[in-house]
Order: sequence, then structure tokens, then C-alpha cells
Amino acid sequence: MIVNPTDIIRSFYEKLSVGDAAGALGLMAPDIEWITMWHYQVDGRGPERVAEGLFQPLMAEWSSFALVPTEFITERSSVVSLGEFTGVHGSTGKSVTARYAHVWTVEDGKITRFRQYIDTLAVAEARHP
Repeated sequence: MIVNPTDIIRSFYEKLSVGDAAGALGLMAPDIEWITMWHYQVDGRGPERVAEGLFQPLMAEWSSFALVPTEFITERSSVVSLGEFTGVHGSTGKSVTARYAHVWTVEDGKITRFRQYIDTLAVAEARHP
């Protein structure tokens, strides 16, 4: 059983790595707030909005991608994960490695908030021919 915030966030990344988007969405609170600095925007709150605004367009645009966390820093209900987004863009065929920092809030065993910080220049260069 997942008992602490870091385990919940580790589980989120593990579920995504094996293509279990439904499992990853199941770790989210019904009113999760999802904040990105990338061109994908989650309009409103909730796992369904994350699926529509992030997961679906991300999977449509990239022929392959992975989020690889390398470090976790936890303070009470906050977890910061540092890592790399790697992928191959579906249209351009260009590869990307972009460092990220994700700031998560976990309350009562559910993810309630996500904030993304990523090397947007590296991503933009892979997206443009």
C-alpha cells in the first residue's frame, strides 16, 4: 500500500512508464490543479481535464516519450521531482532531452496539485523543423 507522498509520486511515474494512464489518473484528487509552462494547457480541474489537456495531446504529438525522475525532495505534503523528459517528436523526428522540476502536492493519499518547470527551449527546438 502507498503510504507517503513520495511513494505516490513514484507510483505516478511508474504507471506512466508502462502506459497505464488510467492508473496515473487514479492517483489524482477529483479537483486536482494542474499547472504547466509548456504549450499543453489543462483547462479546469480534475483528472479528466488532465487527460484531455495533457495526456491526449502529448501522446498524439510525440511518437515516443518518457519522464525519468532522478531525484525526489520531500517536505510534508510537497514532493519535488527532478529529472528528464526524453522523446521523439512525431512530425519532425527530432529527439529531445529536457530537464524538468515537478512540484507535487499530495493530501490524504491523492495528488491535489502539480506545477511543471521544464526546459521549454529544448522542447521547442524538437517541435520545429
